[in-house]
Amino acid sequence: MTININCDMGESFGLYVMGDDEGVMPYITQANVACGFHGSDPNHMRKTVELAKKHNVKVGAHFSLPDLPGFGRREMKIDRDELANIVIYQIGALKGFLDVAGVSLSHMKPHGALYGMAAREEHIAQAICDACESFEVPIFGLSGTLHEEIYTARGLGFVSEFFADLDYDETGKLLITREHPALDPQAVGQKALRAVRDGIVVTTAGTEVAVQAKTICIHSDTPNVIAIAQNVKASLDAYMKAA
Repeated sequence: MTININCDMGESFGLYVMGDDEGVMPYITQANVACGFHGSDPNHMRKTVELAKKHNVKVGAHFSLPDLPGFGRREMKIDRDELANIVIYQIGALKGFLDVAGVSLSHMKPHGALYGMAAREEHIAQAICDACESFEVPIFGLSGTLHEEIYTARGLGFVSEFFADLDYDETGKLLITREHPALDPQAVGQKALRAVRDGIVVTTAGTEVAVQAKTICIHSDTPNVIAIAQNVKASLDAYMKAA
């Protein structure tokens, strides 16, 4: 059994710095690199790809709604064809830098509000498939939602993702927030471990719901992301050695 740790990163823009990509890279296996529509720019995309290559970390396209001022965390109304084109455009931008670096595209992952919309709106999930199917790499998503249902039905590889640094409500819905506060690193590590080992997360209501975790997500813009990454990796490494 292999459990990966992925991180949303490469989100700095111009002189505005988001997260410590260099610091977190040694503790992850998969980098979800922003493609310019919620964060990043050509310089930061290339820098992040090269940094991932240096650390032997796989690179996926982290595409978004066109919402740079809102960091892609605001929903918008958009039709299927337009969204598919927006996603293709972003993947193409990142893939150019991957090709230059001699790195393969590993996976896809919607960002922020788009991730939440695709979990419950069929035309959004279908649009993502329309854009991604020709690239023939897996898509990250939430089990038990339209991510799993539609990505699987369309024949795209589906990878169930668990968010160690976000909360889940009593129905098992992921709570996508506009900002990420500092968290207790040990608590996040134990939360990730329980998701992998037991398939359970404790919700904001104090109840337990079932989850699937083939890859564990952390966010580079969480203030203490390095300590979080260290604890998540240590918890999972210890579990894998004992298994």
